[in-house]
Amino acid sequence: MKKMSGNELREAYLQFFAEKKGHLRLPSASLIPENDPTLLMVGAGMAPFKAYFTGKVKPPRGRITTSQRCVRTGDIENVGRTARHQTYFEMLGNFSFGDYFKKEAIPWSWEFLTEVLELPKDKLWASIYPKDTEAEELWKAQPGFDPTHIVKLEDNFWEIGPGPCGPDTEIFIDLGEERGCGSPTCGVGCDCDRYLEIWNNVFTQFDRTEEGTYNDLEHKNIDTGMGLERIASVMQGVKNNFETDLLFPIIEYASKVSGVQYGADAETDISLKVIADHARSMTIMIMDGILPSNEGRGYVLRRILRRAVRHGRMLGIKDKFLEGAVDAVCDIYADASDFEALGQKKEYIKKVIALEEDRFSATLEQGIELLDGYMAETKAAGSKVLSGELGFKLYDTFGFPWELTEEILHENDMELDKEAFDKEMQAQRDRARAARAENERYAIPDLQGIDTAALKVDLSAREGKVVAIWKDGALVDELQDGDEAGIILDVTPFYAEGGGQVGDKGVLVTEFGRIQAVNAKKLPDGTVYHECYVEEGQLKVGDKVEIKVDQNVKLASARNHTATHLLQAALKRVVGQQVNQAGSSVNADRLRFDFTNFEPVSAQQLADVEELVNREILKGTDVVIEHMSKDEATGKGAMALFGEKYGDVVRVVSVPGFSMELCGGSHVTNVGQIGLFKIISETGVAAGVRRIEAITGQAALDYAFGKMKVVAEAAAKLKCHEEDVIARVDDVLAQSKDMQQQLAAIHAEQAKADAAALGDRVQSVGAFSVIAARVAANDMDDLRSMADMTCDKLDTGVVVLAAVNEAEGKVSLVVKASKAAVAAGAHAGKVIKEAAKLVGGGGGGRPDMAQAGGKNPAGAEDALAKAVEILASQSK
Repeated sequence: MKKMSGNELREAYLQFFAEKKGHLRLPSASLIPENDPTLLMVGAGMAPFKAYFTGKVKPPRGRITTSQRCVRTGDIENVGRTARHQTYFEMLGNFSFGDYFKKEAIPWSWEFLTEVLELPKDKLWASIYPKDTEAEELWKAQPGFDPTHIVKLEDNFWEIGPGPCGPDTEIFIDLGEERGCGSPTCGVGCDCDRYLEIWNNVFTQFDRTEEGTYNDLEHKNIDTGMGLERIASVMQGVKNNFETDLLFPIIEYASKVSGVQYGADAETDISLKVIADHARSMTIMIMDGILPSNEGRGYVLRRILRRAVRHGRMLGIKDKFLEGAVDAVCDIYADASDFEALGQKKEYIKKVIALEEDRFSATLEQGIELLDGYMAETKAAGSKVLSGELGFKLYDTFGFPWELTEEILHENDMELDKEAFDKEMQAQRDRARAARAENERYAIPDLQGIDTAALKVDLSAREGKVVAIWKDGALVDELQDGDEAGIILDVTPFYAEGGGQVGDKGVLVTEFGRIQAVNAKKLPDGTVYHECYVEEGQLKVGDKVEIKVDQNVKLASARNHTATHLLQAALKRVVGQQVNQAGSSVNADRLRFDFTNFEPVSAQQLADVEELVNREILKGTDVVIEHMSKDEATGKGAMALFGEKYGDVVRVVSVPGFSMELCGGSHVTNVGQIGLFKIISETGVAAGVRRIEAITGQAALDYAFGKMKVVAEAAAKLKCHEEDVIARVDDVLAQSKDMQQQLAAIHAEQAKADAAALGDRVQSVGAFSVIAARVAANDMDDLRSMADMTCDKLDTGVVVLAAVNEAEGKVSLVVKASKAAVAAGAHAGKVIKEAAKLVGGGGGGRPDMAQAGGKNPAGAEDALAKAVEILASQSK
């Protein structure tokens, strides 16, 4: 068996499959998934190739090999406590997309392990799916493989619900009895460390249906994975992944800065391993463009970084230390392919980590200061147990990790009343639940005295009687001008909010008042109520009201609701049957439709969907509404809309030949009433969920007319026909680019001339040759360029320039100092810091260059004079 570094192993694997087995070698994809909203981060070698495996996208070659960067944090608490758990790892993989299958994959695995890595054949074992006789025979045919080392395991079948799936074969290496658990039944599949899985070949050969039938795939695929760190531990003869050269240098760094020896204590070893793992993870994540934040990938990064800081504190590290860990990570990958960006971005990565560590350190410092005070008070009271209430206050109010509270208490021969702490945590949860329940209780009045069973919904109703009024959750007898309240009528024609559609709007008119109904909703028992405010007059329980539903709003909402049904049907036809509703919102202004899909809908698909819906609208088909049993409706193929509840008898809304939905919402009577359907956006809103927003009717017409007006105005300004606008814009852009280039050349010449003219204004200020002047410059770039050219002509020179923009009321300042001037004591940053105050601004910079801006042009001359004054004091 060869002894190989992690970088050598990676290269050997990729070369074997690329050069010997004809695979296309691709670089690792970024940890940020591309066009895959189902993933937070890439967590498997095959993840970047999902579209190839599904056949949605044609691969550049039928066989590919990679070493893929991966991050998984589902079991982050196990990091450092086991031999193999890591948040970041590399997965070596060879993939076939209908190109080769088992008879190639298994022999190649054996060849690489035994001939390239020279692993002992008698130590290798293979597990297979019991029914996979083909894999069994292939293993028996491998030269030098012991047939008795085949183990049949029911778990050796890879599937995630309906879709591509198949058996797999895993390869294990026996690391010796000393690594085992001592059990007489110890073998492949045991939880101990003796039999280590080092390779997995997944044979994607079936397509599982919803009914559980396994059909043969026309094109069978191979998905192979081998953990780089895991095989490195074998090749380097170490007991766990952390002691390989891919992680141990970071442990050595953490050990050095903490003064804690690795291997001396199991508990401190955990912290050293956590720091090593997390430092590597955060470095690679930032390299791939992930930044700390409070959500998504950024939150994962923040959590990893803060866990590393906390474990540093547990080791006694008081100061910032993670920047140095970045250096250790970069050294590990200095000669590795796919990691060139690590060296290029090292300083940027260190800055990001340093800023985040500073923020968390401030939290820790505040918490430690408070905890010190609490401990002193507790000791003064004659106790060694910190109250759970105070421990919870540190955690809940100040964000101080309770684990760190326990650690600090332990160091001071104290302990936390954890039982009381847990009670406080539970009490907080209970208060949150109670607050929600209380809000609901006050939002819903006590209607026990009202016969809600007698209330009716009648779309033809034009009059009703006020049955109940409530404000702030309490029943009242009357309302006055400006009051907002819920109102129940004995009969209402209002459609109540539900199924994603907002309720109807309208007006309630009485002899003495006018009340605006801004929405209609349902109470939990189904009672319809109206959200209202009194526009004028008053309203009393028992009053008769004239009911006027806003028919324009109602019809606009109906257009959008029916269009939502057409949209879903069209998406299923164009994008695929995997599209299912995940939420919707329908009002008079627009419709919003959320649906499941694993990738963005292409521009062409959106255009096809839009055309399909509008074509159906043009047919002018009547909308059919029927009531039937739920079983009958689903038997006919009716789809349920998200968020709607159904009883035994359901309402089925159909556009014959196109869509059929279970829905209680309001709809047009004929699809032609929709008028025009226009998609205005398609975005991702969550993992595997996309959102389309669209408009119909007058809103769609206004949108179209607005676009037409823009084109017409553009044509008028460009003095061309509307159909020639694009060509004319291209001409104008080309002319503009040419003019900008000419202007840039003129500005450059002018800057040279201005710089030459400034040479006559040199003054001696101590050891410096100083030019301090007000000049004309278009922007800060021009000002800096002028300062550079002027300073180049001076010995021990300092140039201070001010440019004023009177129209905008702004002033810009630049200070440039030569190397000789800096050596003689000049510091441009300190000069400009004081000078900028006189123009009402601020700024700073390096000793050789600084800039600032201000909003007081009148102070420009004073600022120049101040700069000269400061330079005089800096001269040595």
